[in-house]
Amino acid sequence: MDPTHDDHEEFIFRSKLPDISIPTHLPLHTYLFENLSQFKDRPCLIDGNTGEIFTYVDVELTTRKVAAGLNNIGIKQYDVILILLHNCPQFVFAFLGASYCGAIVSSGNPLYTTAEIAKQAIASNSKLIITQSSCVEKVKDFARENSIKVMCIDTPSEGDYLNFSELITSDESDIPTVEISPDDVVALPYSSGTTGKPKGVMLTHKGLVTTVAQQVAGENPNIYLHSKDVILCVLPLYHIFAINSALLCGLRVGAAILIMQRFEIIKVLELVQKHKVTFAPFVPPIILAIAKNPEVERYDLSSIRMIMSGAAPLGKELVEAWNAKLPKVTLGQWCHSCVGYLNDPEATKINIDEGGWLHSGDIGYIADNDELFVVDRLKEIIKYKGYQVAPAELEDILISHSHILDAAVVSMKDEDGEEVPVAYVVRSNGSEISEDEIKQYISKQVVFYKRIKRVFFVDSIPKAPSGKILRKDLRARLAAGTVNLGASYTA
Repeated sequence: MDPTHDDHEEFIFRSKLPDISIPTHLPLHTYLFENLSQFKDRPCLIDGNTGEIFTYVDVELTTRKVAAGLNNIGIKQYDVILILLHNCPQFVFAFLGASYCGAIVSSGNPLYTTAEIAKQAIASNSKLIITQSSCVEKVKDFARENSIKVMCIDTPSEGDYLNFSELITSDESDIPTVEISPDDVVALPYSSGTTGKPKGVMLTHKGLVTTVAQQVAGENPNIYLHSKDVILCVLPLYHIFAINSALLCGLRVGAAILIMQRFEIIKVLELVQKHKVTFAPFVPPIILAIAKNPEVERYDLSSIRMIMSGAAPLGKELVEAWNAKLPKVTLGQWCHSCVGYLNDPEATKINIDEGGWLHSGDIGYIADNDELFVVDRLKEIIKYKGYQVAPAELEDILISHSHILDAAVVSMKDEDGEEVPVAYVVRSNGSEISEDEIKQYISKQVVFYKRIKRVFFVDSIPKAPSGKILRKDLRARLAAGTVNLGASYTA
């Protein structure tokens, strides 16, 4: 055989949904507000914290004012703005305003440390940080050293700090005239670093328009959203899942978007009942919290017709637990792609091939009815004597136990040097379930090579804001022999 011959065979699984027309020539903001006249006076943003309501015409006008204001303080096309905010209307105004003037938004968790924020701001070459007063101490020194402007949403201008009010009171006629290419980057979220250092993920106008259209456009959309829907946005807007599934899809169809600063289960239940929420993008930890909380029975959640899960595996047992609480709610899942990683050609080459295909690292299968099931991530698969063990499968079984609140599975070397699965477990309140009981529970449901070898009881499972389990942190505890830091465990 010719040694240069590539016998790699490509299998392409195509959706059986009808093709749709996607206006990829439009900038993101133009696409989102294209049908503004149809719902201009309908609620667009509802601030769950204050109850304030912004109509679509309010949001569109404020967004243009912010774009003009950004131009007035020196933000130009292709400049990067780092938004460091909890969920709030100002986040939306800043994100869309940046799109209008051709700038790029990178977003970060306001709870990050100074070092984490500085790395992202410097790596992305941010020109402006929009944040709140509680974060100023974290950013002021490195911002000054790197000539990065700092703007607060909640304090008067003092010293070198700008105030967001300067943007929303600007004259919208000052919006700069810029020519935006469909391939221009509009968003630069950073990966959570679950498998390595965080990377800047470059998302273009065309890419985000396509993502939204794939979900809500056409006669048979993936998500049936409309202008009478009320979408709960409790996931952090600094994560792309919330931006895509709640904000952008909601804006395109003219739905009302109910913004919550953070997840508090009772507050969620109250707001769902009060505003008659119909659609809620969640991550599995939120679904788990709702499915296992008895307080759910006290609230009327009948308005919810659909939830979407993403960012982490959603197991069969968890779906069944949810359906037992809310049987009439449809479950869906989400995926998305990008054009590459900022200033990291090696990572881009590894993850996106010459044909433009994204190598997600996921393992899955296609069922006879053409449904696609993602089982786990290739990098997380545990290999025991040649057998493959998916942590997500074991985690799904673990959290189905009434005495287990949360769980994570990683690999550990045994005395023979083999990888074996071990579990970190958070007991339910009042539970005294033992390691042996958990091992027996698993052993009855899986083949021998999937059995849990050790159980460590902890107070919480480390997770990224998206809900992804930070397995590298758990593996680091094992390697350092610090499994029991801050928690009790069974040896």
